[in-house]
Amino acid sequence: MRGKLLKYNQEHLLAFFDTLSDAEKESLLNDIELIDFDLISQLYKNTHSSVALLNGNKGEITPIDCIDKDSLNEEEYGLYYNLGIQLMRQGKYAALTMAGGQGTRLGFSGPKGSYFLGEPINQSLFEIQCRRLISRNKELGCIIPWYIMTSRENDQLTKEFFRENNYFGYDKDSIFFFKQGFLPMLLEDGKIVMTDTHSIKLSADGHGGVFKATVDSGALADMKQRGVEWIFVGGIDNILVRLEDPVFLGFLAHNKYKLGGKSLIKRDPYEKAGVFCKRGGKPCVIEYTEISDDMAQATDNNGNYLYGDLHILCNMFNISVFEDMRDCGLEYHVAHKKTEYIDENGKLIQVDSPNAYKYEAFMFDAFEYYDNMGILRVRREEEFAPIKNKEGLDSPQTATELYVACEMKQ
Repeated sequence: MRGKLLKYNQEHLLAFFDTLSDAEKESLLNDIELIDFDLISQLYKNTHSSVALLNGNKGEITPIDCIDKDSLNEEEYGLYYNLGIQLMRQGKYAALTMAGGQGTRLGFSGPKGSYFLGEPINQSLFEIQCRRLISRNKELGCIIPWYIMTSRENDQLTKEFFRENNYFGYDKDSIFFFKQGFLPMLLEDGKIVMTDTHSIKLSADGHGGVFKATVDSGALADMKQRGVEWIFVGGIDNILVRLEDPVFLGFLAHNKYKLGGKSLIKRDPYEKAGVFCKRGGKPCVIEYTEISDDMAQATDNNGNYLYGDLHILCNMFNISVFEDMRDCGLEYHVAHKKTEYIDENGKLIQVDSPNAYKYEAFMFDAFEYYDNMGILRVRREEEFAPIKNKEGLDSPQTATELYVACEMKQ
């Protein structure tokens, strides 16, 4: 192990090894064994080059076509709905929830999915999604397999939470838990960050890591064994997410798209979210930081924003996309962050400015591997109530209000 670390200039990871307890030694060695040192070495080499390519060197940015769900006539809606229901009944559909986060920003200790919303909902985030699936299962007369991506921090607690709640009435054999991948954070000199003498700073590899994690964990093999052909992927923190929307499924399948996403019209030109568009003729999502003022404000003849369809992390993929991503992989993007660390003397160093690099893959980078994708525009008040902050915008309070209003409509 020491020889391996010396080769990659990371020998500091064992600097305090002889002072550790047996349990601490085992934990540290296990973490080191899981690190792909070739990958992180390459990522560090690319950090100051063009690893996070922006719009200028991937081609011209142009608008992309979207279909407004409200614009579907009765015949189109019925066609998509019935096809979606048929595919679900044939066992060709699965739901995947990304639930690797902790509830720290909400002032909550535990997996974010176990965060409990009080009156009038009185359910955890996991139960809200589960109830929606159960309702669809009753209509279908069969069970949609549910895949839940956890993290190394919350995997055990998530499984315990489901066991303690008797899986909220869901068939436990139809739930598959698997862990998201991770990458170590690197200091500006390329050294892996240590947070104490026996712990490495490991961070989730971004929502784009869902493709690799699904393969590595055996979840993809399980899907194929079940005959799954379509996979919906959404996050745990949107309590209005539709994990089981037959219209969306039918829309993609009928029009022979391999992948698709749901969009919302942005509130104003500068709403801080990525938007669907084309870059170099390929579908993509560009971050709000990449959009010029002229682009943000541009409208068509009807006064609609040309770059106004927000990506809300509600995506659906043919299973072939997961297989493609397994073979080609996604680019990692780098973010300059600040983090505390221990120095060569074991002293904890606090910092006031960014001093380390975090690497993540983004799911929407997969879009650019395909010539087109289906984008279904939906209503914000019906499908997007995120919980990201303890108070204010996108908080439990605002999400609850949206949820209640939506339920009252139905």
